Amino acid sequence: MAHGQHTDLDRLLDDSGYAQAAADTMQALSAPSRLRILARLHAGPTSVSELADAVGMEGSAVSHQLRLLRHLGLVVGHRDGRQVVYELHDDHVAEMLQQVTAHVDHVRLGAAGRTASSMRARA
Repeated sequence: MAHGQHTDLDRLLDDSGYAQAAADTMQALSAPSRLRILARLHAGPTSVSELADAVGMEGSAVSHQLRLLRHLGLVVGHRDGRQVVYELHDDHVAEMLQQVTAHVDHVRLGAAGRTASSMRARA
């Protein structure tokens, strides 16, 4: 069992405020644009303009998403001269991204395997 996993899951059941905070975090991860921003930040700290170029969005839209991500504790920003440089809040955020991609890969491979099995069974 992962570090603190049982205790944290109990908190989801026992504390509605905690469950709401977890749901808010998961909702933040439900937008493809925010996932792409987080994926770019996983590669290292960067400015809003560099993020905008990397994810193909306007700078103002990226700034809006970063405000939400910062509010939820997923990213942090610090001033570097005239610009703000953003990065993932901590290793937990990086681990969440890795878990999400691993899960998507697992489901896609499983779905592909089930489809192939179904087609062979019909033949």
